[in-house]
Amino acid sequence: MTEEKMRELKVRIEKIIQRTERDIADLRDLTQPIELSNAVGRLSRMDAINNKSVNEAALREAQAKLARMQDNLARLGSPDFGRCVRCKNEIQYERLYFLPDSVKCMKCAR
Repeated sequence: MTEEKMRELKVRIEKIIQRTERDIADLRDLTQPIELSNAVGRLSRMDAINNKSVNEAALREAQAKLARMQDNLARLGSPDFGRCVRCKNEIQYERLYFLPDSVKCMKCAR
């Protein structure tokens, strides 16, 4: 992979990290406990609890994505970055650009 493509990937990964960190902050706000003192009806409270559960799942996924992106950013210059963990061939640049946390090439991902 060329140096220019590596720089492009670095910029892309850094942008994804920033966006994911903002998403995590927003999701943390949405997953605050639902206070009993809120004057909402029973159905509204059940809806709020359901929404909280959905947001908690999204928060966990965003945190996992952030960890993967930070790991990829740390491995960016290493010889194993961009190599398929299964067949050890180079992962296509386009795949890495759109899915920077990819660890398998297209063939092995199927």
